[in-house]
Amino acid sequence: MSALEPRLLVCSCEKTMPLDERALAAGCGGAITRADQLCGAQLDVFRAALAQGAPLTIACTQEAALFSEVAEDLGATAALTFVNIRETAGWSKDAALAGPKAAALIAAAREEMPPVSLVTLESGGVLLIYGRDETAIEAGHRLADRLDVTVMLSRPGDVTPPRTRDFPVLKGHVRNARGHLGAFELSVDDTALAAPSSRARLVFGPSANGATSTCDIILDLSGYLPLFPASDLRPGYLRADPRDPASVEKAIAEAAQMVGTFDKPRYINFTENLCAHSRSKITGCVRCLDLCPTGAITPAGDHVAIDANICAGCGACASVCPTGAASYALPPADALMRRLRTLLRTFAQAGGTNPVVLLHDGEHGEPMIDALARFGDGLPAHVLPLRVNEITQIGYEMLAAAFAFGATGIAFLARGKPRHDIGGLQNVAATTAHIVTALGFGAELVRIIETDDPDGLRAALDGFAPGVATTKPASFLPRGAKRPVLETAFRELHLAAPAPVDIVALERGAPFGGLDINVEGCTLCHACVTACPTGALSDNPERPMLRFDESICVQCGLCEATCPEKVISLVPRLDFQAWSAPPRVVKEEEPFHCIACGTPFGTKSTIERIVGKLADKHWMFTGVHAKRIDVVRMCDSCRVEAVMNESFDPHGAPQRPPIMTTEDYLRARDKSGNDPVGS
Repeated sequence: MSALEPRLLVCSCEKTMPLDERALAAGCGGAITRADQLCGAQLDVFRAALAQGAPLTIACTQEAALFSEVAEDLGATAALTFVNIRETAGWSKDAALAGPKAAALIAAAREEMPPVSLVTLESGGVLLIYGRDETAIEAGHRLADRLDVTVMLSRPGDVTPPRTRDFPVLKGHVRNARGHLGAFELSVDDTALAAPSSRARLVFGPSANGATSTCDIILDLSGYLPLFPASDLRPGYLRADPRDPASVEKAIAEAAQMVGTFDKPRYINFTENLCAHSRSKITGCVRCLDLCPTGAITPAGDHVAIDANICAGCGACASVCPTGAASYALPPADALMRRLRTLLRTFAQAGGTNPVVLLHDGEHGEPMIDALARFGDGLPAHVLPLRVNEITQIGYEMLAAAFAFGATGIAFLARGKPRHDIGGLQNVAATTAHIVTALGFGAELVRIIETDDPDGLRAALDGFAPGVATTKPASFLPRGAKRPVLETAFRELHLAAPAPVDIVALERGAPFGGLDINVEGCTLCHACVTACPTGALSDNPERPMLRFDESICVQCGLCEATCPEKVISLVPRLDFQAWSAPPRVVKEEEPFHCIACGTPFGTKSTIERIVGKLADKHWMFTGVHAKRIDVVRMCDSCRVEAVMNESFDPHGAPQRPPIMTTEDYLRARDKSGNDPVGS
């Protein structure tokens, strides 16, 4: 990395937008060079800046390819960063007021993002075409010279036999399917090969059920229901309506290219030992399982398993995961929060007020913003767009941090018909909106704008009334794992709140809260401590004690389900005082001391309860055996010694009356003439 101070090149794009150099200087600092046609008549300005060797930020993305080519031709080694301030700020009816926003966007673009980890998929070109008629066979002929083709017809009618057998044709009905590009496995019923003597129509031999088929690629031309959930997101699975020739052509063209090695991002980082899915075969948290659209998440014992080969990157699991076991990796939450921090802090430094953060993706959001700038009124000057991979990846930590850093509202730009289920995002947004309202920021400050109309986007943003701006914006630098960053964000949110309260009640199912424990009924058995996946419930190895740390409780319910006395219930809430306090002692008792050696063991109340239930009531501890109750008051070692010394026979119970069968009853009645039970 260069030690030289970074330089900024800004261009008015042939004077089609104003440049507020004062705001840029206040927000970005360093050397700033202005141009009106940086990509044309003033390209030498760019060359001169390159020659200085300092990192360059160029406020233009349209001509990024040109600038990169010039830098390569000159052998320049300076780092280049490109940022769009034209469609996002300058091309707007509010352009005269957009100087602070332009400065914020430039500063945020300079925040480095960590490299992306990749998952490799390999395809050998083994293709299964799953159809029902001649369309599938024709597709097979089109692809047979490039792929290893097999055609499977489900419930075929009168299908004309192919003139040549370039590939196998069979019938079969897929019962279920699993896998991904390079590793599909299908369970097939009613399978049979086509007879080579088929004449006017395909004739098949005897069929069988329970066959298994493997392949690298599936081309589904059956017209039936898709073989996978969220089928358009499954790598290697191509589906087209056989009645739509254009759709079939597109699928055939895509299938032909699916040979070789392919890389896809690893969207989710997963830490098994943080997962709160289950303990001791008792199910706890299922939030990610309920939301995953592709079926990439499955139970795997005490935790879940995430198949990175199938994961489509919606990020819903990461947004709702309360423990941080699942965290988004494109980019990690803390890196994205640092960019958000820079965006909001720079906007304020440059003189901006009442910022509303607009979170959007690249595939839908960027074209919408571009169209609004070119054909409409552009974005409002106080709306700060921030691109993310998927809006459904955003969790509580990001939203809490935004308000703590000074945002007065947050909007999500979603499709009119979202590609991913946004149910998880809706829950996160609603819960966060409730929290910030309770803290005095204002009402309805987290909104999801579902539209495909650029003018509709502008109308929705114009109708978004910003909330109350904090007078104490946070300055913390987010670093580290997701859950610790979330805890910090909520504490800072409380400190920045215009009207802070200590406790915010939440709806059941929220991932934050406390426990209502009936202390009188608790026996300190510590079953809940064993079940708790986060360590929110803990014991004390030195004495009988139960402690609770509310800041790391995720309301998974495992303690409630595990408690043998059923004295624990969940209390969804945000208790900011508890989050800032050390673990509290829920219950503490004096240990019971062994009457033989004095070693502490168990609790006094538990031992006394057991003695009260057994003494003079159970045959082992009555009459001449009354003194045996003392073994209950001994530690493990002394108890064993006492039992051995006294030749204590646990099987020496009094003789029980013999079991009477029906024949015994009748025989006894015949002999005595009386009812044997009453005699």
